[in-house]
Amino acid sequence: MPVKPWVTYRRAEPNRDYVALLSELPVKRFRTLPEILLYTWRIGAQLRRSSGLIGYSLLARPLQKKFWTLSVWEDNAALMKFVTQSPHSDVMTALKGKMEETRFVQWKLLGSEYPPGWRDALKRGAP
Repeated sequence: MPVKPWVTYRRAEPNRDYVALLSELPVKRFRTLPEILLYTWRIGAQLRRSSGLIGYSLLARPLQKKFWTLSVWEDNAALMKFVTQSPHSDVMTALKGKMEETRFVQWKLLGSEYPPGWRDALKRGAP
């Protein structure tokens, strides 16, 4: 279970609420995996430039054709700004039809709980 360790861009204030987001990204076909890796690199560059990002991690299970992202944001406005900007918005369009049903789970996270653990996050995302 390859996990990209947490990349932190801003220090979380212990008594402040943040927005945590778990995304589950199941790929339909193995032949899409190289494309996913390229998009991951492009979106990583966007994350480095994103204001309002506290930090993120990535979990990849390529043999199962499943990927998860876990990120923490200052607020929902910062998250939505990231989602609607390129390259993220372009990637969402490019992957239509190549993904199974994607799922997103969002919750409030106290800064003292940063970074959230994968085990807890995946439980929140379980059907």
